[in-house]
Amino acid sequence: MLSDRLWIYTAIVGAIIGAAFIHYFKTTRLGIWSYSKFDNVIDYLRDKWGLTWLDQPRNAWKVTFPDIAKNIEELENRIKKLENK
Repeated sequence: MLSDRLWIYTAIVGAIIGAAFIHYFKTTRLGIWSYSKFDNVIDYLRDKWGLTWLDQPRNAWKVTFPDIAKNIEELENRIKKLENK
């Protein structure tokens, strides 16, 4: 009975270990290098073959950094007010 469901448990444990490794790996020098190379390959494929579904939205950074986006919007509004005076 336990052996019938063993694949479920090994899949869950493997997924947890894999997620922990990726979380650690993305902060190492090799991880940063690997992610940048992968990004370069994706950009190359997008440009060479016109794969538009690989494009990121222009405001994708605002989702990642909402505090910075809020500050920039406030500064832009202040600049507009000062230019109108």
